[in-house]
Amino acid sequence: MTQIFDNPADFADEALDGFVAANRGYVARVDGGVVRSTEVPTGQVALVIGGGSGHYPAFAGLVGPGLAAASACGNMFASPAAGQVYRVAKAANAGGGVLLSYGNYAGDVLHFGQAQLRLNAEGIETRTVLVTDDIASAPVDQIEKRRGIAGDLTVFKVAGAAAEAGLNLDEVERLAIKTNHRTRSLGVAFDGCTLPGASEPLFHVPAGQMSLGLGIHGEPGISEHPMPTASELAQLLVSRLLADKPDDAGDRVVAIVNGLGTVKYDELFLLFGKIEKLLNAAGLTVVEPECGELVTSLDMSGLSLTLLWLDDEIEQYWAAPADTPAYRKGNLAPRARRELADAEDTMAEESEKATAASADLGRLAAAVLAQVRDVVVEHEEELGNLDAIAGDGDHGIGMRRGVDAALAAGEQNATAGASVERVLTQAGEAWSERAGGTSGALWGSAVIAAGLALGNRDSYPAGDAAAAVTAFTDAITELGKAELGDKTMVDALLPFRDAFREASDGGASVGSALATAASAATEAARLTADLRPLKGRARPLAEKSLGHPDPGAVSFALIAERIATYIQSELAGSEAATSDMAAAAGNGAQK
Repeated sequence: MTQIFDNPADFADEALDGFVAANRGYVARVDGGVVRSTEVPTGQVALVIGGGSGHYPAFAGLVGPGLAAASACGNMFASPAAGQVYRVAKAANAGGGVLLSYGNYAGDVLHFGQAQLRLNAEGIETRTVLVTDDIASAPVDQIEKRRGIAGDLTVFKVAGAAAEAGLNLDEVERLAIKTNHRTRSLGVAFDGCTLPGASEPLFHVPAGQMSLGLGIHGEPGISEHPMPTASELAQLLVSRLLADKPDDAGDRVVAIVNGLGTVKYDELFLLFGKIEKLLNAAGLTVVEPECGELVTSLDMSGLSLTLLWLDDEIEQYWAAPADTPAYRKGNLAPRARRELADAEDTMAEESEKATAASADLGRLAAAVLAQVRDVVVEHEEELGNLDAIAGDGDHGIGMRRGVDAALAAGEQNATAGASVERVLTQAGEAWSERAGGTSGALWGSAVIAAGLALGNRDSYPAGDAAAAVTAFTDAITELGKAELGDKTMVDALLPFRDAFREASDGGASVGSALATAASAATEAARLTADLRPLKGRARPLAEKSLGHPDPGAVSFALIAERIATYIQSELAGSEAATSDMAAAAGNGAQK
């Protein structure tokens, strides 16, 4: 269990601050992560890696000469936000372009993808190579759907060495893709990990059992097996990986036995010895292996085996020197420290003169955000438990962090008399930045889209509510690419949109249309229990997910119900106040 902290919500940020304090010769803190604190040659490609915190040495521990130029660091098991990735990459850029590389997880793909678009738009050429080494997460004919686990290291190491050697962005990208293609991993767990502040692990493995095919974000494995002996475990891991080897595999491999948090080094060494014998018996030569903690998952009891099939080109860069806080190989000449510009975004916000109608609507939007926060807080633990069934258990925490930040930004702008557009766009940006992960990207983008749809206008007819609902929905479906039946938030969102439109087109008031739409979303969320997930981290654990509704759909439905109740109450109060004013005016006229 993770026990050393003041406030669990601050754990990731404070741990990163301490890591930097202990490694100032290697890294410097920037907003969103860390960059090298030593000089980087002008024109060198910047390899920017990253992901959620809780995986040390990945990702910040791999920043240094011969490896990564920087790491974007998200909250515990949650992707860094797009703005964080953008700022880290911009600080790392040395004029040779940026290669983003990270594990293939939905939240990371969304946030790093948004940052890539922004960097390219500013003239910083940026590419992406996803790591897809986990053979348990998809069959070989769907390799692009596999997630990245300890194979991150092979891709990062080869790409980082190629960048250090002065290769251009095309070549660094090519070598990273090639290395990923030739890397395979498989993991096992003996028990789950515990998030800071949580009283229970994200999952348990029954006594005497082992979970096969786990993820590195606290996801349980895809199947359970009787606890094997060391020889049986080595045979299982080696045989599964050899059966999945790439078509162009040779006879030289890098073998990496990776501890996930609590398996002791002596045990890892014992297992590695048995694995090496099996690989040699299969006619393979083991080259420059690694055995230790390289990509962890807090205090998870488990391990993984990674095999990288070498060719002459990849072997050259795998063997090249590297010098980082957590990974060192060979010898590199000392580097001089460099001066880093202040990474804080100092761009002044554009001035705005909000209309009276838009400022009023902005204050209502902030009040609605307060309602959203209340319902998320009420159901935070429930949403986390639901997410832990086939995911990493962080949905409640992520939603809480996001909506807390959104409310603070929304209220600050509403109090200053900002337009509804400014209130919601600032709230959405704060949501995305603070929450991270898939839900952070989706909710942040959707809230921003709704604000842009409402704008800063002199009046707001009833049809503007439907436009905002449509914009909110389109942002999520276009960004997340999910469809009905994929077992995501979209399964509740689309019925909500359709019901709202139908009621609104039929002449219903905004409050009544929201109530009808919220009921449709609640029913649709309940029905997701019958679906198998086709997107996100729950997809590899489809059978475990059956019988349980999707946490994203449930949280959306809860929020929709609360907003509908609040808006109906507010509108009823406004109508009553209007009637009282009219009556008072009539009485005054009679007098």
